[in-house]
Order: sequence, then C-alpha cells, then structure tokens
Amino acid sequence: MSDALHVVGIQADLAWENPEKNLIFFETKIKSLPKNPHLVVLPEMFTTGFSMNPDKIAETMDGISVTWMQKMAIENKFAICGSLVISEKPFDCAQSNIKYYNRLVFVHPNGKIVTYDKKHPFTLAGEDKVYSSGSEKLIIDYKGWKICPLICYDLRFPVWARNTENYDLLIFVANWPLKRIRAWETLLKARAIENMSYVIGVNRTGKDINDYEYSGNSLIIDYLGDEIANIEDDSAGIITNTLLKSKQDLARKKLGFLNDKDIFSIL
Repeated sequence: MSDALHVVGIQADLAWENPEKNLIFFETKIKSLPKNPHLVVLPEMFTTGFSMNPDKIAETMDGISVTWMQKMAIENKFAICGSLVISEKPFDCAQSNIKYYNRLVFVHPNGKIVTYDKKHPFTLAGEDKVYSSGSEKLIIDYKGWKICPLICYDLRFPVWARNTENYDLLIFVANWPLKRIRAWETLLKARAIENMSYVIGVNRTGKDINDYEYSGNSLIIDYLGDEIANIEDDSAGIITNTLLKSKQDLARKKLGFLNDKDIFSIL
C-alpha cells in the first residue's frame, strides 16, 4: 500500500494507423522521464489514432502493442495503461463473427493484465457500427489505490462514472477534438467534484487523416475540482503529479459528500 501515487500522462501527435512508429515515440518519452513513476497513462487508441478501420489495424491480446506494454511495465517497474484496437474471435472462429473493441489495457509491474472495453461508442463518428460496446466497469486495485479507467466519450455519462465503488482515481484516455475541448475540461472537473476523486485525463494532439484537430489539454485534477497539473498547448508533452491518498481520504471524511450519494443500479 502506498499513500503517494506518482502518475504520468503522455500526450502525443499520433501517427495514423502506425503502431510501430507510435510505440517508438512513447518508448522514447518513457526513457526520458526524470523520475520513475508508479503509473503511466497513454491516450485512447494510442497505437493508431481514432480509426474506424478495425479490420485493418486490430491486434490480438498477444500482439506487438500489448507485448510492448508488458515489456515497459516489467522493465521499468511501473503500471501502464492506454486503449487500443483489439479483435477477438468467437469459439466458431468464423471470420464474419470477429468482434472489435476499443479496449483499455492496464498492465501491472509484474506483467499482469486487466482490461476495460469502452462502454459508450462515439456514435457521431460511427464507432458503434464497427466496435462492440463493453458492459462492465473495471475497478483496479494497485498499490492500495482503487482505480477506475474509462475512455473518452464515457466522460459524458456521469452515471457510468459514479463513484459507487469508493475508488480513489478516475482515469480518462481520449482522442477529444479541439472544437469541443472546453467540454473536455469542464466535464473532467465535474467528474472530480461529484465523485470526490482525483482525475487524470490524457488526450492526444495534432491532426488526424480526417483533418480533425486535437489540442491535448491533458489535466490532473484533485478531489475538489482544482487543476494540479496541466498542459495548455498542443505540443506533445508529459503531465505529472504525485497524488496523496491520505489528503483525499481526509477531505472525504471531513465533507462527507459521498455518504449522501443516491443508491441506484445500472441495468
């Protein structure tokens, strides 16, 4: 158990549908970190950009990207997470029945993997037509912290993010466009305030093949909604902070807001 959790988010101008190039970029960034973190967070679809071509770019759970994540975690003794395009075959192995997921992969320092499939596909971009939706929320136990990872469009759905599990850190990985970046910043702060939880949001930068612009604006926010780290320009960069569980626990005990939350179930 650790009271302090040193987190790092890496935003990047992602190379379109080019896992090898993106992995080289992130590995270079990781090697440049001045201090070994406990947790490294990468953007949504960090190997390809937000592509609607899963039949061209999907990997399996034993593919190069997940293998790379395990290598990074084990060699650097940290946890690492980010989402990527994953394909899975049903038992009948019929090609037409292959399912594709926008899947967040979280790798522990010992190489153990847990996953979360994006619950809310982004219908405006047709994500729901090519990717299968997840159905289960994931709570990760890491160094005595309960961590809830979610993906991009999930940010707009507060019921799904509601802190019914008493988690300590909420993660959002994203490809959130510049034209709606104020919504990104506002909703991240809202999720932190209403759930009395640290939040880290890691977004991409640059312009993709569809000419959508991304400005990054990655943030780390405390349990009262205050920014404690940010990247305000659109450059590829690193965001970092050391989170203290004891401070959050003290605020929760003093204010008691989570004690008054509504009781509900998601069908």
